[in-house]
Parts: sequence; C-alpha cells; structure tokens
Amino acid sequence: MLAVLFSGGKDSTLALGYAIRHSKVKCLITLVSENPGSFMFHTPNIQWVEKQAECIGLPIMLQKTKGEKEKELADLEKAISAAKKKFGIRGVVSGAIASCYQASRIQGVCDSLELECFNPLWQKDQFELLRELQEEKIDSIVAGVFAQGFENFLGRKIDASFIRDVKPLAEKLQVNPAGEGGEFESFALDAPFFRKKLRILESKAIDGRHGAKILAIEKLEAVQK
Repeated sequence: MLAVLFSGGKDSTLALGYAIRHSKVKCLITLVSENPGSFMFHTPNIQWVEKQAECIGLPIMLQKTKGEKEKELADLEKAISAAKKKFGIRGVVSGAIASCYQASRIQGVCDSLELECFNPLWQKDQFELLRELQEEKIDSIVAGVFAQGFENFLGRKIDASFIRDVKPLAEKLQVNPAGEGGEFESFALDAPFFRKKLRILESKAIDGRHGAKILAIEKLEAVQK
C-alpha cells in the first residue's frame, strides 16, 4: 500500500502510473509551497492538484509549507506521517529522476518513518522518459519556463513534436530535455488512469522571477473521456 508524492506534473503522473500497475495506491500527497523557488516542491498551478486527484479518483492530502530550504522537510514528514496514520501506507513513491538533493531527502524522511521509498524514474534517460510519456498516453503541457531557449515552449503539449524541437536545443545549450534541471515545469491533463480528463478554459502567461514565464491556469473543467 503506497502513497504517491504528486505535484500535478508529468513526472509524478508517470510515477503514479507505475505505482498503480504494481501496487495499491491509497492516496496522493502534495506539498503546497508559499515559495516559488522551493528546492523540493513544484509550484506552478499547484492549486489545481485537487481537481486532478478528483479526475484520478484518489484521495489527496495537502500540506502547506513556507518552502524554506531544509525546513520544508519537516512539512514533508508531517504529511507522510499523516498518510501513514490515516491510510496505513507502507511506502512512498516519488517522480525523482536525477536530483540527489530531492531523492536523498525523501529517502531520509521515509527512513525516519520506517517506510519504503520508491523512485521508479530514477536515472532514466530523459529522452527515453519523454518518449515513455507518449507511449503511456500521458497528456501534459509546459506550464512554466525558467531557462534560456525554452521561451517559446510555454503552453506546448509534450508530444512527439516537442521531443523533435527540444533535441537541438538540448544539444546546443546543454540543457535537460525533460526539464530535470529546472528548465521547465509541466501540468498533466490526462492519463489512462484518469476517470475524466481536464480541459483548460482560461489561462494567461505571467512573468515570474529572473525572466521566467508561467502559464497561469485560471479556469479548467473535467470532462468525460
């Protein structure tokens, strides 16, 4: 019985798919950070994770955090501990790919709570991960861009044309094509295990810190598949 750390982005959605196939997922856990520069947690459009959970059909546990480096780990532990108590979980799944900072700290929290920690995407080649998103039919878009070269990717669907266009960018600028270096953030709209899919009705591009651009989703709806 597992809980999945869920940000609403492509990686945690893909990791959730792994967990659903191989075990019993009891709940999602989301940390809602006040700090857009959080070292641990995704922030763009985090207010919509409850809507995503509703479409998936899983309960979600929300935990607020100020997003202060290292101190936010106490909030993560609080959330996972609450999930253990409420749902009897025995392990936690994350969508960590290459960040030793994130993976080691999640592992440390799980160790302290005597829970298993699973990172099914760990060290996966990032182009392979992008292709797997297509194979697994995970529909996601770029919801925030934070690095040079990605300016025109905001709002784009992460599909075959995205992979084609990001490849020369990755080679030229030595950036991470799947955004693992913080180049971009994503938002999942649908997956095979979603009972309903999400459709964005209203959104706008807003300026973030240090030249970042965020696709702020203002209104969306769940529709039958």
